[in-house]
Amino acid sequence: MTKRKVFCIGFHKTGTSSLGVALEKLGYRVTGYYPFRELAQQDEVALPELEKLAIEVAADYDAAQDSPWPILYRQMDKAFPGSRFIHITRDRDAWINSALKDFDTNPNAMRKLIYGAPYPRHNEAIWLERYDQHNSDVKAYFKDRPDDFISLDLEKGEVNWENICSFLGEPVPTIPWPHANRRGIKKQKMLLYKVLETLGLKSP
Repeated sequence: MTKRKVFCIGFHKTGTSSLGVALEKLGYRVTGYYPFRELAQQDEVALPELEKLAIEVAADYDAAQDSPWPILYRQMDKAFPGSRFIHITRDRDAWINSALKDFDTNPNAMRKLIYGAPYPRHNEAIWLERYDQHNSDVKAYFKDRPDDFISLDLEKGEVNWENICSFLGEPVPTIPWPHANRRGIKKQKMLLYKVLETLGLKSP
């Protein structure tokens, strides 16, 4: 039986990488940011261009997480009827502090499209306003659709096997919930991406 597609639509730095690993352990083929890396390195990226690529990529996978997927929930809902959407939030101060540690003043065209500013340092208020607006918009869009949408608070411990598996109708694994985006692991992932790009290969 074909799995219903799953889109993780919480902004990055909310535990989406760990959710992606969890979905893989449940048997989902998961994609993320990697297919959009070339677009993100451009001076500008247009939303229609992003939408077109996202639909093409999503067709080949069961689930998606990380940027730019959160801002494309309307398009994915339309393109793939019956999909499920997982929205994760966390304390806004903890979120911006995590973004500052990872992105600082490093520009990125896709982050500029999402937030209106290419990096969080000195743009904290802009990023936080967008974060709040996204979370509000998502909840309003999926209001009264509990079969398709779940919103979980990372810092309340709501992101766990029990809640995810109950929502997706999957058996609960006996292994601990994964923690995928610790700094050492992230550095290893970025090194792997660079090696794959050099070899002209796709990410696993």
